Amino acid sequence: MDGQKLNIPPSRIDGSLPKRAEPYARLAVIGMGSWGTALASVAATAGCDTRLWGRRDSLAQTINQTHRNPDHLPGIDLPERMTATSDLAHALDGAEAVLLVTPSHTLRDITRAMRPYLPTGIPIALCCKGIERGTGYLLSHVVEEELPGHPVGALSGPTFAHETALGHPTAATVAFPFGHHDRIAPERAPAARLALTMQTQAFRPYVSDDLVGVEVGGAVKNVVAIACGMMTGAGFAENTRAALITRGMDEMKFLAEALGGKRETVTGLSGAGDLTLTCSSTTSRNMSLGTQLGKGIPREACFDGKPTVVEGEVNAISVVDLAHRVGVQMPICEAVHAVLHEGAPLAETFRALWSRPIEGEPRALDITLHPHEGDPA
Repeated sequence: MDGQKLNIPPSRIDGSLPKRAEPYARLAVIGMGSWGTALASVAATAGCDTRLWGRRDSLAQTINQTHRNPDHLPGIDLPERMTATSDLAHALDGAEAVLLVTPSHTLRDITRAMRPYLPTGIPIALCCKGIERGTGYLLSHVVEEELPGHPVGALSGPTFAHETALGHPTAATVAFPFGHHDRIAPERAPAARLALTMQTQAFRPYVSDDLVGVEVGGAVKNVVAIACGMMTGAGFAENTRAALITRGMDEMKFLAEALGGKRETVTGLSGAGDLTLTCSSTTSRNMSLGTQLGKGIPREACFDGKPTVVEGEVNAISVVDLAHRVGVQMPICEAVHAVLHEGAPLAETFRALWSRPIEGEPRALDITLHPHEGDPA
């Protein structure tokens, strides 16, 4: 909505008048898939001059001519204020902030390609989720390595692209680290300005300073969603899914805290919200993959045999590897990893998951109960 402002409370020290955050005037969205297109549509609807970048010039031309993305959001009208391009330099020219909406495994290459065209200091928000395979880096660290001198944050939450683009009420978290100057003048902080830039009557952003917690939630939820899909496909119902969601969120909390994030962030939109959505519908490719595998469909035959990138499949490797490095136990993620990447039989793997020693649910209750010898597993 043009001209809408975010009110910031007056200073309690000097009694000054409330200051207002200014939205970014021009935004570059890097990634022409369904989520990138949906976010570009939101920003343009909010009144921001928005340029959407993708590799395929033919698709960019189609979007500009028809104001639709037939490959990724068929049948949905897009704002005329949003333009598409396959020229990375043009997409980034004059951008005051950047949304990165590329698959996590291509992130390093894309950010490296952006380097010549992006002036220092332009904020970059990650809208992809995961942990880099091999390095164990959170994606924000990858961007910081390839594009030093830029504030790096994330936009994450319970968001299906199709519903967001249709204007269904949607909420998300915008997270950037808050330095000293951001706390003194929060209306100038990238998180506040980007949240205001993206706000419409349907899209409601919240502001966070816990980038680590938000990133961990986004990476782990995809793996847990595959677990939920596997058990659903195997014929189990709501009790099982609710247990996996709840205990999966606990795994998120332990990993986030071990990396310096806040446990309470995991109970918010980017954690519990995103986890619940992704684990509740086969609209999610992660849930869909798990469901197909649970039904006994071989991996190569899933999605009708079409090559389909499923972030949780890749993240299962990097999440489990990182958890081992920092000494965090993540049995649900480890079960998914075993089935996807170690050839472990699905039924036996999840039977073993349910047969582990009994533990206390509050972390403060340090108790482990092993079954008596001869008890049924």
